[in-house]
Amino acid sequence: MLEPEMESERVWSVSDLTREVRGCLEVNFGAIWVRGEISNLRLLPSGHRYFTLKDADSQLRAVLFAGDSLRMETLPEDGEQFVVFGELTVYEPRGEYQIRVRHMLGDGAGGLRREFERLKRKLKEEGLFDPDRKQSLPELPRRVAIVTSSTGAAFQDFISILQRRDWRGEVLLFPSKVQGVEAPGEILEALHAAERYPGVDLLVVGRGGGSAEDLWAFNDENLVRAIAACPLPVISAVGHQIDFVLTDFAADFRAETPSAAAERISSDFLEQRERLRGIGEDLTDEVAVRMERLRGRLELCEARLRSTSPKALVETAHQRLDDVSDRLRVGVRERLGNLSLRLENLGQRLEGNSLTGTLKRGFSMIRDKDGNPVGSKAELKPDQSVTATFADGDASLRVES
Repeated sequence: MLEPEMESERVWSVSDLTREVRGCLEVNFGAIWVRGEISNLRLLPSGHRYFTLKDADSQLRAVLFAGDSLRMETLPEDGEQFVVFGELTVYEPRGEYQIRVRHMLGDGAGGLRREFERLKRKLKEEGLFDPDRKQSLPELPRRVAIVTSSTGAAFQDFISILQRRDWRGEVLLFPSKVQGVEAPGEILEALHAAERYPGVDLLVVGRGGGSAEDLWAFNDENLVRAIAACPLPVISAVGHQIDFVLTDFAADFRAETPSAAAERISSDFLEQRERLRGIGEDLTDEVAVRMERLRGRLELCEARLRSTSPKALVETAHQRLDDVSDRLRVGVRERLGNLSLRLENLGQRLEGNSLTGTLKRGFSMIRDKDGNPVGSKAELKPDQSVTATFADGDASLRVES
């Protein structure tokens, strides 16, 4: 067997070792739930309670300080089964590890359910859950505040849904613990900070799923009252679909999960975007129809302008002049033809009535020696010389008697 060499090993003092053990317990365990039977309960004049929490095989020292006990509806009694919530630590003067109790419920999970129902009934009777006092969610929130853990998957899922849906708003994270003894206070503080932040339209409080103990911070009475009194619309998005916490009833809207909250927030945005897209398509069609009508009217106006332009008027005048000229030429030809025919007829008539025509018809004209026509027999004298004109020439004649 090897003998340890003291010079090469650290020698701990009892205080240092106890302090180190305490640090290990508090860091590695933090706040936890423990189930056991109450025994050796002592109530001191200070109001602090000291007791042992035990089961069949082991026991654990516990302390419940007076300040914490004032917030509890159920206090420990010897022999009863309880589930306690608190931090593991070491009481250094005696070197004993213990649990510093912050909350406790009787009879394990059944106790949690009874406490949940008791507080739910109390707040409901006060009217905190009445539908009439709930606010409507804004249709198109531009700035959303979310109170949740900065390291949990809930926030990442929330952001991922909004990005996938191309939501065009701003998300503000107000980080807090979401389980453990400090969680209710931190959530409440973050809630009030979000209320005071300028321009916030909507507030989301939530976390991912877990056991009833994990979600118990969202059943804190002060937190539930603060959500009910919040001036901003609040969405409670805690756990999974089957999980219910009291903030669900006090909030203006309950989302089954943080992802469902993101879908609800972006749903109105998607509907409005689709509606605007439909309106845009209708407007495009209407503009196209109107443009086509205007194009037709423009073409008609252009045609009218072309028909009334100086060039068109000159061309029309030329055309009309040509038409009048053609009609004049035709009319003149017809008129001249008619006149020529009439002239010919008149010529023929004149010719028929002329001396030559008369002579051609077998008549003759008698003239005296002076060339004057002899119109009757009485004008003639015996032995008078006259000239008889026939169609084929003149003949000298002498009157006998």
